[in-house]
Amino acid sequence: MQRWTDTQGRRPTSASASYRFATTPAANDKRKKRFMSRSVDEHRARGPREIGCAVVTVSDTRTLQTDTGGQLAVELLQSAGHQVVHRRIVPDEPEQLRPLIASLVADQQVQALLLTGGTGISQRDHTFEVIRGMLTKELPGYGELFRMLSYQQIGPAAMLSRAVGGVVGKTVVLTMPGSPAGVRLALEQVILPELAHLVDQATH
Repeated sequence: MQRWTDTQGRRPTSASASYRFATTPAANDKRKKRFMSRSVDEHRARGPREIGCAVVTVSDTRTLQTDTGGQLAVELLQSAGHQVVHRRIVPDEPEQLRPLIASLVADQQVQALLLTGGTGISQRDHTFEVIRGMLTKELPGYGELFRMLSYQQIGPAAMLSRAVGGVVGKTVVLTMPGSPAGVRLALEQVILPELAHLVDQATH
């Protein structure tokens, strides 16, 4: 509830009293939320409607025919109106993954690079170390949000995912598990709703 008071916090008794506008904490919170929501909406609206994406599957065994997670990522991106300009499959070897990432982020067509696979803790999982070492700005909230949502589906096993994201130069780079379920969760609930916003912020 809003109320008029004088500068000492008393209700004014005459027209000559000095006024100030006081609000309750709840009213202040509502006003802040409206302002923040409007600011986020403006950034989202300013972002590009069509984003050039590269999809990389990190796997020692998958092919284009058996890579269901990577194919799902392509389909979801295209369904959202984005363009997949590159799709690659690379072994989980840092010596091969690192130069591939460097070449893709250097491509002017690529505004977002999405990687599936290699985010676990097995001896062959190196995606986290490679990507984190290349990030110029890390986005901790991406992995935190993904694991929170994953926990709702699979419980404590969500801690095994080392999904990481951020920016390399001006390119958004996000990793996710290789399973179709993990890809769908990451894209539908985290990445696609904010991708234009992320790209806009990364390039300004």
